[in-house]
Amino acid sequence: MDVSGVGVVVTGGASGLGEATARMLAAKGAKVALFDLNEEVGRKTAETIGGAFFRVDVTDEESADKGLAAAEAVHGPARVLVNCAGIAPAIRIVAKDGTPHPLAAYRKAIEVNLIGTFNLLSKVAARIIAAGVEGEEAGVIINTASVAAYDGQIGQAAYASSKGGVVGLTLPAARDLAQHRIRVMTIAPGIFLTPMLMGLPQAAQDSLGTQVPHPSRLGRPTEYAQLVESILANPMLNGEVIRLDGAIRMAPR
Repeated sequence: MDVSGVGVVVTGGASGLGEATARMLAAKGAKVALFDLNEEVGRKTAETIGGAFFRVDVTDEESADKGLAAAEAVHGPARVLVNCAGIAPAIRIVAKDGTPHPLAAYRKAIEVNLIGTFNLLSKVAARIIAAGVEGEEAGVIINTASVAAYDGQIGQAAYASSKGGVVGLTLPAARDLAQHRIRVMTIAPGIFLTPMLMGLPQAAQDSLGTQVPHPSRLGRPTEYAQLVESILANPMLNGEVIRLDGAIRMAPR
């Protein structure tokens, strides 16, 4: 899909993978709407790329509906959605003091990472269909999972569960929306240099990078954006999860 002049929505677009994706799409001429809860950073990012920011809670139906309606009023119907919003809790199922994993924390991971992804996917798909776009493809939806969906580590029960759900959503969503000419793909990143990891000391970042077989370093958000670009460009990519991880297979801890 040629995104020049096309409305796109990027959730979690204020920073990290979402920001890099938003910048790439804007450079390609897309009309970018950033959805995020971080209003200060989101507005600044949107301003620098000539996009628009909307404070949206992806887990809330009303918030998503309002954000999509506002984005459509500015940019027209979105034909591309990239879901990058997510959280990464690290909690053992049973703590060393015997305390079980708080159910609220588990529920929150599922709400944000899986339900939030589906919430935007279904709503954007409905708007693409209603827009009556002609041609071979009407829209593209790209979700973000994680290698934790396959190689979840100790303390990642909630995170791996939520990302495993995103992996499981990919093929049925692609099949469901195929009749409407909407492709659905998922990217499963490995260890990337996101804001969370950027807060670690350089020695810790280097140590994590050495776990990656090749290239032996942390992934760059621009490399995630590059894969988004490739998925958009190739109409035969549909219903698949692509690991973007330098061949890493995560150890238990």
